[in-house]
Formats: sequence, structure tokens, C-alpha cells
Amino acid sequence: MNKKISIVIPAYNEADTLRKLVEEICLNLAKTGKDFEIIIIDDGSTDDTWNILKSCFDRCGQLRCIRLTRNFGKESAIVAGLKNSLGAAAVVMDADLQHPPEILPEMIDIWERTGVHLVEAVKESRQKESYVRTVGSHAFYNLFLKAAGLDLRNSSDFRLLDRKFIDQYLNLPENIRFFRGLTKWFAYSSCVVYYSPSDRFAEKSGSRWTIKQLFSFARNSLISFTSLPLRLVTWFGLATFLISIILGFQTMWMKMSGLAVEGFTTVILVILGIGSVIMLSLGLIGEYIARIYEEIKHRPMYVIQEYLERRDDEASL
Repeated sequence: MNKKISIVIPAYNEADTLRKLVEEICLNLAKTGKDFEIIIIDDGSTDDTWNILKSCFDRCGQLRCIRLTRNFGKESAIVAGLKNSLGAAAVVMDADLQHPPEILPEMIDIWERTGVHLVEAVKESRQKESYVRTVGSHAFYNLFLKAAGLDLRNSSDFRLLDRKFIDQYLNLPENIRFFRGLTKWFAYSSCVVYYSPSDRFAEKSGSRWTIKQLFSFARNSLISFTSLPLRLVTWFGLATFLISIILGFQTMWMKMSGLAVEGFTTVILVILGIGSVIMLSLGLIGEYIARIYEEIKHRPMYVIQEYLERRDDEASL
């Protein structure tokens, strides 16, 4: 019976962390006595990531490497890794060492003992970050909870999926994905492991997300998971309609009472208000239409440029 464990790691500009990452994963998984493989996906890195992976490949018999032609994004890199995984279960984790390899044996042990389909690694506390990022994160998770009904607070992409779960995830028809949310949406049986994220290499990491990238990630995640923003357009329209009725009655009353004052202040404010709501509504509708456009093209989520992997006879040496 296949009991191999696959470790899937998307990497973008992580040249500084990869050697230590591979070393720590090998040390911790060796304690389990399990057969394992490490799959690192170079997601179009512009630094020395691929050359570092080549040197790691020469020293680690369990390592397999995939190089994408360009930066397709973390979600696509995760799919590439899972599609190429051979294990009965796969652990998805980040390459910046903020997901501690030390808890890998515990996650595998829980999966084997309980038979759950998913083992989630949840943060006991957030790592050191700016006030703006902290506030933004809380706002995103609270909004996601209210809009999509999924509680992702303190969650991460660090999680173990069994083969049944992996196959179901890969069979999803959409290309625009949110791994963290989708794995929660399946509602398979799960267990939780708590950890404290490390700050090691965090400042050096070439994949450290900017505020703009985080905002884009939050927008894409919400739009791909809920139609609530579209419903808000309807509520905006209703609100402006009611305001228009009130202002209409006020205008007629002022006219009939002879209290109407010459000027266009009210008219200008009404036009600006309604115009703003219309433009915002069109923008929200445009976001959803853009997602539909991306999906119906049916382009591949990623393109692989190069593999580094051993034949079965080489791996057994």
C-alpha cells in the first residue's frame, strides 16, 4: 500500500532559504521512517533559485524540481506540484521557513491515526508585521467569513491533504483558485495542528508580498468565492433610488412653498453621488466579467519549462 508522503513547495525568489529548507525537511521526515518526496516548483524566479535547486537536487535523492516558464502565481504552482505528486498524502507549505518543518511528523501521525482527509496547520499567533498588514488581514478574514461563510482566521496554506482530497481538488473545473478557501469549502473531515510562525529569513525572502499584491490577492479570493459584491450593487441601486425619492419630494415641497433657492448645489451633489455609485457598480460587475473571461479561455494554469527528477532505478540507489 502506498504510504509515500509528498511535500509540495511553491517557490518564487527563495534562493536564500532553499538549502536550509530541504535540509530541515529531510531531517524531520527521516524521524518518521516514511518514504517521502520533496517537490519544489520554481514559479518563474528571477534570482538564483533554479541553480540552488540544482545543487540541492545533486545532494538530496528525494528532491524533485519543476521550473515554470514564468511567474504564474502561487495557486498555479500548488496545482503543478499536486499534479506531479506521487504520495498517498501531500503537505503544501511555503518556502520561506515560516512554516516549521518540525511539525511535519506530527501532521503525518495525526493523518495516519485518525484517518482524516485534511490536517490544517493553524497559527497560534501572527508573525511580526506592520500595523497596516495586521489591520488589513483582520479585515479580509472577517469579510471573508461574512461573505463566504468560511472562517480562515489564522489559517495558512500549510496543510496535509490525503490522496482522495488531492484528486478532488485537481478535478475542480476552475482555473482561478484560492487553495486555502477551497480546501475549507470541501468540508472533509479534518484535524488542526497549532504552530507559531518563524521570522527566520522573513526579511530576506524575495517572495515577501507587497501591500499591492496582498490587496490583489484579497480581491481575487473574495470575487472567486462569493457573489456578495454583485448583490451589493443591487443594494446600492435601491439606496440611491430611495434617496432620489426623498430628494424629489423635498424639491417639490420647496417649489410649492415658494422656498426654492436658486442654485445647483443639490443637483450637483445628487449627480456626483449617483454617478459614483454607478461607476463603482460597473467596476464590480467588470471584475466578475473579467473572471468569466479568464475562465472560458481554458488556458492551462501553468507551463512547465524543465523538470529535475530521477528515474526509479536512480532513486533506489
